[in-house]
This record gives sequence, structure tokens and C-alpha cells, in this order.
Amino acid sequence: MISIIVAVSKDGAIGKGGKMPWKIPGEQQQFKELTTGHVVIMGRRSYEEIGHPLPNRKNIVVSKTKVFSGENLITAKSLEEALSLAGEEEIFIAGGAELFQKALPLADRIYITYVDLEVPDADRFFPDFPEEEYYREVIEKVGGEISYLRVLFTKIV
Repeated sequence: MISIIVAVSKDGAIGKGGKMPWKIPGEQQQFKELTTGHVVIMGRRSYEEIGHPLPNRKNIVVSKTKVFSGENLITAKSLEEALSLAGEEEIFIAGGAELFQKALPLADRIYITYVDLEVPDADRFFPDFPEEEYYREVIEKVGGEISYLRVLFTKIV
């Protein structure tokens, strides 16, 4: 199973200047809960922002220019190679924008956290996808200084 996991602002932003444009207490908890024990595929920039392999997960970094290796960390030159290295385990595509674009046609599930803010001058955006091809289920609505809504899209078979 291939899942995409992403947090998106009201204006579709997912990044600004090579970084996630918000820090919201508790917002990344779902990411940890869902991906622990599974495979996480991410692009080079996403990996470099994190700066280390995510613990208790198989980390695959897609990069044509750099090689990353270590405990639970390997590099692939393409999404296709990353998927073949992942094997039969559950796979989570964790960014960035280019990888999301390539993975969307393959995604069985899309976990989106809609963050209730706009990001002026954002430079990375989540691509449009055919929502009508997915069941939409609201998982959780969280209030606070910055509220967010978690939604699961499951591909209609």
C-alpha cells in the first residue's frame, strides 16, 4: 500500500525556503504514529530539513545528486527505484512537492492535514489531485492558536 502524508496550508503551501512553514505543537504526532515501523520515502530537501533518519522506520531518500546511507537509511535515484527497495511493506511518501506529484497516481491513501493559515511567499505547493477518485473521511479537527483538520482520502476501487 502506498500512502501520501502531508500538511498543507489554506493556500496549498507545503514549504518555504526549504523548510516546513509552521511549527504547531502536536501537529506532527499523526505522522509519527502512522509511519513508525514502516517505510518513509522522501526527497533530498525534505531529508536535509530533518537532518537525520527518522527512528524506527526504513528511510529512503530520493536524490540524483547525493548519496545517504546509514542505519535504516538508503538512497534511490528515482521514485520507482525507491518503491522497489521498499518491498512489500506499507509505504509513506513524505515529500516534497516533486515526489508528491509523481506519487499521486500511485497513492492508495492520502493523509492531509489542512493547516488553518496562509503562507505568504511560499515556494512549494501540494499538487492538485482528483478528489472525486477518493473517499473523504474527516479524522480529527484540532483547535488552538493555529487550528488544523486531518482528512484521509482513500482511493475508490
